[in-house]
Amino acid sequence: MINLLFAARTKRWEIYEAPLRSALEAAGIEANLAQDIAPDQVDYIIYAPDSDLQDFTPYTRAKAVLNLWAGVEQITGNETLKIPLARMVDPGLTKGMVEWVTGHVMRYHLGMDAHIVNPDRAWQTVAPPLAQERDVVILGLGALGTACAEMLLTLGFRVTGWSRSPKNVEGVTCLHGADGLAQALSQAQILVTLLPDTAATTNIIDAAALAAMPQGAFIINPGRGPLIDDDALLTALDTGHIAHATLDVFRIEPLPQDHPYWAHPHVTVTPHIAAETRAITASEVIVENIRRGEAGLPYLNLVDRALGY
Repeated sequence: MINLLFAARTKRWEIYEAPLRSALEAAGIEANLAQDIAPDQVDYIIYAPDSDLQDFTPYTRAKAVLNLWAGVEQITGNETLKIPLARMVDPGLTKGMVEWVTGHVMRYHLGMDAHIVNPDRAWQTVAPPLAQERDVVILGLGALGTACAEMLLTLGFRVTGWSRSPKNVEGVTCLHGADGLAQALSQAQILVTLLPDTAATTNIIDAAALAAMPQGAFIINPGRGPLIDDDALLTALDTGHIAHATLDVFRIEPLPQDHPYWAHPHVTVTPHIAAETRAITASEVIVENIRRGEAGLPYLNLVDRALGY
């Protein structure tokens, strides 16, 4: 019998208990799944970083921490965590992100706002370009960025992706490193930021990066709030260099009521809804990693602590 500690808030337990039990049964794994197990008896920790569990020292028998979130920036610096950490790559979350990003890319590409909000009843007979005439740049070619890039390719967009290290995605112009970032930004008519939150990515979209983008470009950020220098973006929006930004993530959430983004006419705020982990598919991912751990196989989606993701 494997002991599985569910270390997350009660609300998550209510959402995940049944899907986890179903996934365990389907995998033929006998397990004691509970919120309260003696630390020295725990084999795996199913974990949310906002859990009360912050000291992993007593969990001497545990083999791995299986994160319920895609983001791991709140846990990678925990010095008491010595065992493998796997982040969540959930097919349901990925599908949600693809749909959200595609929707906002199409909104900007088609210029839909001019027709949805048209108080002057202006008759503007300007047709949008075809997708094949539009450059979309995605910063971050992990699971989410790659899935979004592949969907945008099917619609005909010219898609460029940038990552820290070399990547290869069929049909996508893949760039990396400092020179690659400069090239990517210079052609980003629509920019999608899907990078992790690390020391290397904080304020990666700063005043210099914004200035390197084409006049009238659009920004879509469903990645992490600290990727963008807020003051620099507001300045670029005020001058018109950046036409509009759709932002789903922020340094402080919920976004404070007095934050300038709320009132800015060229900012769309969405409340961190671009994608969320789906309990059924996420439970299947968790259970697959437990199966792998018991079989001595490599875990899926292992986190590199040095890189922070």
